[in-house]
Amino acid sequence: MSRGRWVAEQGLYVKFILVDRISELQPRRRIVAHKALSLAEEYLGDHFPRFPVLPGVLMLEAMVQASAWLVRASLDFAASLVLLKEARNVTYKNFIVPGQVLTIESDCKELTDEQSVFAACGSSDGRTIVKAQFTLRHLNLADGNPALAELDEQIRAHLRALFGLLSAGCPTASAAGRP
Repeated sequence: MSRGRWVAEQGLYVKFILVDRISELQPRRRIVAHKALSLAEEYLGDHFPRFPVLPGVLMLEAMVQASAWLVRASLDFAASLVLLKEARNVTYKNFIVPGQVLTIESDCKELTDEQSVFAACGSSDGRTIVKAQFTLRHLNLADGNPALAELDEQIRAHLRALFGLLSAGCPTASAAGRP
C-alpha cells in the first residue's frame, strides 16, 4: 500500500494534538504555545501509572507541533505535511505532571519552502522542562503522487480550521494565515 493511500485511509486527524493554545506568533521568527496536561489523557495510564508524567517523546512532539504551526502560518499553509526530519541536543531537565502547563517557546533559525530549523524550550512554572534543536521537513503528498493533490487541499483546509481554534485570541496570528 502506498504511503499516500495509507494517509488517506487513516483520515486527516493527528492522534495526539499536543498544542492547546497559541499565545504568540511572529511569522518566520517565533511562536509561544501551551499544552495543559490533564490526568484524563489516555497515555498517562500506561506511562508510570503511580507517577503519571508527560512522556519525553511527547514533550518533543509538542515542541515539533508548535513549530509546525509557525511554519504553516509563515508559508500560508503551502505544505500539507510538516514532519520532524532531525532532532539534536534534546535535553530533559524535569517532569511535567497533570495539572501543570507546558509552555513552549520556539525560535525559527532558518525557514525555506522545503525545511526549517528551530531551537525550542518547554517550561512550566518558571522551570525548564525540555530543550531541543530540530529540523522540520515541509512537503505535500502530491509531490510524490499528483493524484493526491485533492487530499493535500483537504488536509490544508482542516489545518487552517484547527489553527483558527488554537490561535483564537492571539492578536499576532490574525496577520499570519488565520482564516
